[in-house]
Amino acid sequence: MPGPLSVEIRSLADLSAQEGAQWNAWARADADLSSPYFRWEFARAAGAICPGSAVAVFKRDGRVVGYYPHQRRGGTVQPLAAPMNDYHGVIGPGGDKPDMQEAAALIGAPRFAAAAWIGAAPAAMIRNRSVVSIVPDEGGFDAWYARRRKAFPKYFKDKERSRRGLDGAFAAVEIEIGLHDHALLDRLIAEKSEQYRRTGRHDIFACGWTGRVLHALMDTTGEDGFGASMAVLRVDGRVVAMEYSMHVGRHFHLWFPVYDPNVARWSPGIVLTQETIRLGAERGYRLFDYGVGVGGSYKKYYDDGGLMTAEGVIVRPGPGATLCATAGGALDVLGHERAERLRISARRRWSVVEACETSLAGRASGALRAAADMVRKQKAAVSAD
Repeated sequence: MPGPLSVEIRSLADLSAQEGAQWNAWARADADLSSPYFRWEFARAAGAICPGSAVAVFKRDGRVVGYYPHQRRGGTVQPLAAPMNDYHGVIGPGGDKPDMQEAAALIGAPRFAAAAWIGAAPAAMIRNRSVVSIVPDEGGFDAWYARRRKAFPKYFKDKERSRRGLDGAFAAVEIEIGLHDHALLDRLIAEKSEQYRRTGRHDIFACGWTGRVLHALMDTTGEDGFGASMAVLRVDGRVVAMEYSMHVGRHFHLWFPVYDPNVARWSPGIVLTQETIRLGAERGYRLFDYGVGVGGSYKKYYDDGGLMTAEGVIVRPGPGATLCATAGGALDVLGHERAERLRISARRRWSVVEACETSLAGRASGALRAAADMVRKQKAAVSAD
């Protein structure tokens, strides 16, 4: 019978090269951990910048059986680099590493938050499925595209018209991937910030450190081709779409896209994504990952079926848990189903604010905006009755 688990909280900078190699070997051996978020290089680069970063080193009978990189925000333990971390979980040997409940109990924070946990998790957690495009070895991009087009002929015919429209409207249409251009990344960050503000979402780049993480990752290289880069679509020399991605092995994670609304009629973002898959497949990538399927209706047309992830917060028993339950119960006047949607929305918004903002003033400002948006949604829900 295996012995009890223990945990040691350490600085990511203190881990040795040997421990980093063990970390990557475990990630490489588990197909569910193929994402670049589970690599040592991601944790090392992000951990040097993320406020409150650390790693939980889990042991059993004196042996290391798992690593969990994370960050602390007051009484909350979050995934490292949240809210930008699309996948998280314990990196360790299957069957020996702790599950989410065990990890939360050992780390011992009042709240343990996850947005897309990979691995065993409590039944009460919300389940979401990741969205991925899987390009076969035989036939490559052409075989993949033929399969998706057969499943959704109207959608893909429309996107083919978009591409022809771009070619007809402009003298030159250029697409590149694998760029390491920091000026281009600064432009993407500025445009994403404007998009967040325009749509009423919290600007995750206003805090500063999140953008520095993206720049650091673009300068990071590692085992199995780990890295981050940009794809760009230009028309007549003008940038009209960009996307920042991470990649390792055969896994290509599409991360931060942005496009010029002035050319929206030609779907430049979709054109760039499809061309990224085509060009990426030529470079040997086979799994193109969009994250969990909680937004972006276009994703369903590209989805070949990904992993089940868990979302939620484990709250340690005590006054804080009682307060959370009381606050959540106040929404039940709207009806259980509607109240649950508002609870999830409010928790997601607050988790973004909490992750980004390390100052009291920043959190207070973000919380006020989130609360105002929640009140607006409540009023809209009640008036709809």
